[in-house]
This record gives sequence, structure tokens and C-alpha cells, in this order.
Amino acid sequence: MSLKRRDSYLNYVARSSVLAVVLVLMGGVAACAREKVVENSTTTGGTLVIAVSGDADNLFPPLTMTGQGRQVVDQIFDYLGDIGPALNTIGDGGFTPRLADSWAWAPDSSWIAFHLNPRARWHDGQPVRSTDVRFTFRLLTDTTLGSPIAATLVGIDSVSIRDSLTAVVWYKKHTPEQFFDFVYNVAVLPEHLLRDIPVKALASSQFARNPVGSGRFRFARWDGGATLEIVSDSNNYRGRARLDRVIWLVSPDMSAATTRVLAGEADFLEVVRGPAVDQVLGSPKLRLLTSPSLDYGYLAFNLKRAPFSNRDVRRALSMAVDRAAMARNVFDTLALPGVGPVTRALAASDGIEALSYDSAAAAKILAAHRPLSFKLLVPTSSAVRMKYATLLQSQYRRYGVTVTIEALEVNAFVQRLTKGDFDAVLNAWHTDPSPAAVLQAWGSADAPPQGANFVGYASKAFDALVDSASRSFDPARARAYYGRAYGVIDADAPAVWLYEARNVSAVNRRVHVTGTRPDAWWSGLPDWTVSAR
Repeated sequence: MSLKRRDSYLNYVARSSVLAVVLVLMGGVAACAREKVVENSTTTGGTLVIAVSGDADNLFPPLTMTGQGRQVVDQIFDYLGDIGPALNTIGDGGFTPRLADSWAWAPDSSWIAFHLNPRARWHDGQPVRSTDVRFTFRLLTDTTLGSPIAATLVGIDSVSIRDSLTAVVWYKKHTPEQFFDFVYNVAVLPEHLLRDIPVKALASSQFARNPVGSGRFRFARWDGGATLEIVSDSNNYRGRARLDRVIWLVSPDMSAATTRVLAGEADFLEVVRGPAVDQVLGSPKLRLLTSPSLDYGYLAFNLKRAPFSNRDVRRALSMAVDRAAMARNVFDTLALPGVGPVTRALAASDGIEALSYDSAAAAKILAAHRPLSFKLLVPTSSAVRMKYATLLQSQYRRYGVTVTIEALEVNAFVQRLTKGDFDAVLNAWHTDPSPAAVLQAWGSADAPPQGANFVGYASKAFDALVDSASRSFDPARARAYYGRAYGVIDADAPAVWLYEARNVSAVNRRVHVTGTRPDAWWSGLPDWTVSAR
């Protein structure tokens, strides 16, 4: 399991409704894909200003829930290692040293010993020690704290101390993702600053607003609702960050944040709203930055209701949709038709294909089941899904299928979704680097409240194949199992995999961006640079 799986689904739906809106694109986007950007080779550290549409919740990693907060704490605090750009989660392949300069596995993989970099220091000057790793694990799994990260650490038994620089992580059993589970999710905390604070008081403590970490940036200031600033740690053991400072400029909404970037008050905007795409393309000082994402959108059927309990009807409704044409209509070049409950950013997606568009076959099946009608639940906060709703309504009308759009504000939408009170729903999902996370939304055992399988999909074959994949230590074999699992769920058609959105950001041409990953665009932030004006 991974850190992102820790977020409650309700938080994600609210967030994804915003993320989905930003990709309603205007004309001229195709030119972006052809644009060649020449970076200024004369770069300095400089100050990077990031425009955001909301403030961080807190800067205490075990309890940080907002995207803005996560961007900041990932710069201030260190993990034992970094996942590679391929997002491999099996074993330690592709992971690079961070706080740990090396690690060693037990012969039977019952433990992994992490040796800390002896030069690592907390920002107050105290050395980072193995006891900090043990303290962090104990804190994360303390039920009094109630950290959502605890759910990702259920396979870990304990952390012991071999010496001042060696922490040994003990596992309950050997699993393919045991390294990933700890290294990807655990930001190491300073025991000497936190041990005397009551666990219940940590969320509201001074530390949560004025943190001390060991990362390449150190905390500078936080003016709630206005600005949040970090500065380069000049003597950091991994080297000084190339940027001198990073400032998050908080705006009341996305429109105001976009205006700040267009006006030159900020250098970077994580997401670009529809009309702003053309404005960015038309600005001589800005460019669009696109990258693969872990976000996909889909039309899901409530399998507990007629006519969706009928597999043939679901398959026909899937084959009736020209997903490629719809993706072009809504996103132009900045999205692809979906391939399944996964995105192309993950290796597990290799070779999979969704049900093909086949209007003749769809028409024949649907004609045999007339009259057909259903209500389609969609959040008004998502312009993308609102547009998809009208396109689907029009396309299904050609087959004699009546679709009534139920557009609700996001809170009402979430309430209906979580209760299973819908015929069909247009939803968006953010997966994580572990393909095993597919069970959260589609596993038979993951119905609410412990999971997010709101449509009631249940397949022993799908569950078994994902389980086999998650237990395999051979990446090729795991991919093969996942591919077969995706084939099963695609054939069952509990959903129409509509689109796979790309991350789309606006960035000033003075900024040289490096090291972005589909799971975290900010992963390489310490090595970004800003050229002199």
C-alpha cells in the first residue's frame, strides 16, 4: 500500500473534482504539443513562486492531508530513499538513497537494515539517528495519533536499533512491496523535538506550523492564508538546493491563482483551467508543462440495479462509446482514451486495451433490451465530467437509450456516491504507484465503508489475479497477472474507461524544471533553477 491510499475517498473526490475541471481545454492546444522550448542555459538559484488556490492544513507529515501541505513537507523532511521515475514498487529496484545511504536485506527478507548518512543533520544542527526512525514508526502506528499512514504499515512488525546509524525494519512476512511500504510512506521525524509533546497535542503543536526536518529546504515562515516560504539548507548533507527559496502564494480560488501567474506575480501553477490554456499559450513569458498522470475518469454502472446487473448490457454500453473522439473533444491533445482502472504511467498497464468501439455490435445488443433509460450522476464542480455527461447523453440517444443527467454540487454528489444511491456515475480516480491499489475501488471485499467499490463489482477471478500479481517478486510475471486482471474487469465492463488525463501546469520560461514524477510533480523541486531576469 502507499501514502496516497491513506487519504479518505471523500477527500479525494472533493480534490479530484477540482483537478478534473482544469483540463477543459480550448482551441489551439495542439500547438502546445509541437512547441519547442529552449531553456536559458545561464541559470541561477533564485526564488520560485508557486500560485496555489488553497492553504496547507498543517506541516506535520503524519497528519498532512492537503496537496499544498504535502508539497511543502516533502521538501523539509526526508524519506529513507526515493522511488525511481519508473515508479517500480517491487523490491528496491530503481530506489535511490536519500536519508539512508545504503541498506541490506536479511537472507530471508524478514528485515531490512537501513544505514543512515552520517552527515545528515536536523535543521537545528542535531544529528539524525536511527532512534529517530524507530520513534517515527512508533508514532505513526500509535492509535492515539490516528495517522492515516498507519494503514500502509500493517505489514511491519517493528523497528530496532543496531547502532546509532543503523535502523532495522522488521516485517511480519516477505512481500514484493515491503521495501516500498516503508520507504515511500515514512518521512522521518526528530525524536528530540517531539518526544515530550503529548501525542494528542501534536496536530496543534508549534512544530506542526514551524517544522524542523532534515531535507534540502528548511522552513522559513507561514502567514496563514497568504504565503508559505522555505529556504535552501546551505549545509545540507545531500547538497544545497539549487533554488534559494520557494514561496507558495495562496489565493482564494483557482481563478485568482491563475491571474497571478498570467500577471507575472508567480512562476508556476500546478493546474491550468480551460480558458487559461489559451492565455498561457499566448503569453511570451509562459509555457505549458505536461506530463503523465495517475488520474483516470470513467462512467461507472451500479451493478446492483437494472439494467446494469446484465453483463451484456454493460458491454454494449461500453462498445457504444467512441472514447477516442470524446477525449479529443474535451481535452484536445492533453488526454488519452482510458485503458482500464490504471494509467499508462504504470508499467502494469503495458499491452492492455479497453473494449473497442463497435457501434454495430452495440446497437444489436441494446435493441434487444429496449426500452433502456438511466440517470447519470455528475458533480457540477467538474467541468470535464459535465461535458462528458452531455456527450454521453447524445451518443446513447442514437441507440435509443435515454440518459437523464443528475448534476449535483460536490458534497451532495459524494453523499449519493458513498451510499450507492445512483444508477450510473461519472467519477474520477487517482491511483498510486502500487498497481495493487486497484482493489480499493474494484475489489470484491472493498465495498464501503472500508473501501471505495461503490458500484458493487465482484469478481473472484479479478481478485485472485490481482492477489497473485501483488505476491509476485518477478516484475514481468506481476505485470502479466495484472494484465490478465485488467482483461477480466474490462470484459465484465463495470465501467467505461473514458479518459486518462495528463498533468497540465503553467510555468514561467525562466524556470528550468527537472525531476517531475507522475505521482509528485514537486519531487525534483530542489534541483529546479530560475534564470536571471
